[in-house]
Amino acid sequence: MFRRIWLAMIMVLLQCLSAPYVHAQASASPTLDLRIGSTVQSFSQRALLARADIATIRVDKDIAYGTAMTFRGVPLADLLGNAALPADQVLEARATDGFAAQLPMDLVRNRDTATAVAWLAIEDPEHRWPNLPGKSVSAGPFYLVWVGRQAASVRSEQWPYQIAQLATQASPAARWPALAVDPRLPATDPIRTGQSLFITQCLACHRLNHAGNASIGPDLNLPMNPVEYFQAAALRRYIRNPASVRDWPGRTMPAFTPEQLSDREIGLVIDYLAYMARHKAQQ
Repeated sequence: MFRRIWLAMIMVLLQCLSAPYVHAQASASPTLDLRIGSTVQSFSQRALLARADIATIRVDKDIAYGTAMTFRGVPLADLLGNAALPADQVLEARATDGFAAQLPMDLVRNRDTATAVAWLAIEDPEHRWPNLPGKSVSAGPFYLVWVGRQAASVRSEQWPYQIAQLATQASPAARWPALAVDPRLPATDPIRTGQSLFITQCLACHRLNHAGNASIGPDLNLPMNPVEYFQAAALRRYIRNPASVRDWPGRTMPAFTPEQLSDREIGLVIDYLAYMARHKAQQ
């Protein structure tokens, strides 16, 4: 009997000791890390929502939600500040699910609403956003959205959500030479356009020749390239709408509308993949 009472007292004591920790964990505000060169800043969700430059923005055609949305957010250019950002670098947006978008520096620094302006939307914990279509989570706590007259021209994979980190990086081709085509190819060669499309639309989820930071989808060259096991028509159809070829509960690859990726652009991506199938890195 005494032993049981003693064990019960220990359990109560442990619960009391752990209560402050559990409370602190529950009340902790999500943070976004911003790394510019060797300088790292962390912004909490609450601190961002309290900024003087926060505003309500309307996105007429939101990519993640597929409809018009209203958010509270801050201009990304304000968050980046006046730091010197080399034009030949990119801003890499890394998400909690392994997504890693490569954003051109001139695009993220732009403030001209005649084109497209990046805003960091911040989810208010007191007024949470709806879950993403077909998912059990929202796009929060941090989501990069675009406004301006040409916002619709921003590629679908350049709207990263559930962002954990923004970091300046060398351009993908310079950072990962295994992605690059032969430098002797003419500047106007369509394969180069396919490479650029691949970096924007595919590298956010996949790697190629072990190159890249994403971890959602498989490597698209090792051990095999899709052109080696897909018939040409099936590969085009799969890129356009994966579920039309094969589907399963854990599928994450989205469909691409013609506005997001035209038939010609899909062909250019496939041409790049076919080229890289002949230039595999060592496994």
